[in-house]
Amino acid sequence: MTLPTMSLAIQDYQAFADFLQRQCGIVLGDNKQYLVRSRLGPLMAAHHATMTDLIREAMRPESSALKTQVIEAMTTNETFWFRDGYPFDLLQGEVLPELAQPNRRLRIWSAACSTGQEPYSLAMSLLEYRRKNPGRLVQGGEILATDLSTKVLEQAQRGEYDALAMARGLSDTRKQQFFECLGSGRMKVKPEVRQSVMFRQQNLLDSYLLLGRFDVIFCRNVLIYFSPESKQKILRQFAAALNPGGYLFLGASESIANLSEDFDMCRYPAGILYRKR
Repeated sequence: MTLPTMSLAIQDYQAFADFLQRQCGIVLGDNKQYLVRSRLGPLMAAHHATMTDLIREAMRPESSALKTQVIEAMTTNETFWFRDGYPFDLLQGEVLPELAQPNRRLRIWSAACSTGQEPYSLAMSLLEYRRKNPGRLVQGGEILATDLSTKVLEQAQRGEYDALAMARGLSDTRKQQFFECLGSGRMKVKPEVRQSVMFRQQNLLDSYLLLGRFDVIFCRNVLIYFSPESKQKILRQFAAALNPGGYLFLGASESIANLSEDFDMCRYPAGILYRKR
């Protein structure tokens, strides 16, 4: 008897998919009702609404607050510390030795940063590089971390994580060096890590002009959710936001083939990254 509350008519599903793509560029695809149901389940319970009623209300122009909640629920993705390992090895082993100039501050953008594990991992990487290479990266680095969701940005800014989050991707050495214990398994990122990271709300489909220029952009495991047209737009704007010779890090399963001519592929034993031409 509860099935009608947990499913969408085909026309409502398509209308929601179109709405989601217009708002944030994410392509929902066909037959993803299970994904919508799992992501919106908590909101349905909180509003005592069926999935149909919740979505129809969220798409109304005057329902801006609910629209934000629905979009944030649909765009929240999994993240963890030093994800996949090799991008951070390439950053320290290949990119920083090339770009770390003594007379200027390095700028890195962590796009779609979620709850903050990626930008804080980048900040830790910069600190580790400076310790291993005295006299290099003297001016330090500035990391801009952005996300569409203000909810995850608020969590990221606090820099506090529970035991489950701390167990994913962090060595005991890094926990000791870069975190403070809060008790009950919770830990907080130390000030020396947090001070180099700034958080800001940003839709990747909007203009990047106010963000400034960067030496490195991390946008990993994000483009897979966008249409080809949106991917082309984002890559074009990434290229414009990078300094000459700057680097773009994508996810291991992501490719810019037939999408952009602004980058050269750089192959290393550890993995692939892209350099602005």
